Amino acid sequence: MEEVIIPVLVVGMLFIGLPWLIMHYITRWKTAATLTGGDERMLEELHDLARRLDDRMCSIERIMTAENPNWRQQCAPEQQSLSDNSARGLDMDLDAEFARLAERSRMREVR
Repeated sequence: MEEVIIPVLVVGMLFIGLPWLIMHYITRWKTAATLTGGDERMLEELHDLARRLDDRMCSIERIMTAENPNWRQQCAPEQQSLSDNSARGLDMDLDAEFARLAERSRMREVR
């Protein structure tokens, strides 16, 4: 009797258990790699924020051009230092906005 049970168990493990285990972890791996609903909402909010910042920048450039059409040429020699300072300020604003969005995302997940 034992001569029959052991080969049946081994064959069952090889042809049923092992493929099931492999497919189970492949499925887990694929579902973990996808974006969740919260990730998609956060990306949408970040895209909206980037669009609004771009609109604001275009508005500021239009106002500056209306007031002084040659403003870009006038600040060209100092452009490197100005761009560094404005980039730092923008980075701080974006960091604060990212932190706010991350906190909102965490609060949603808690609910």
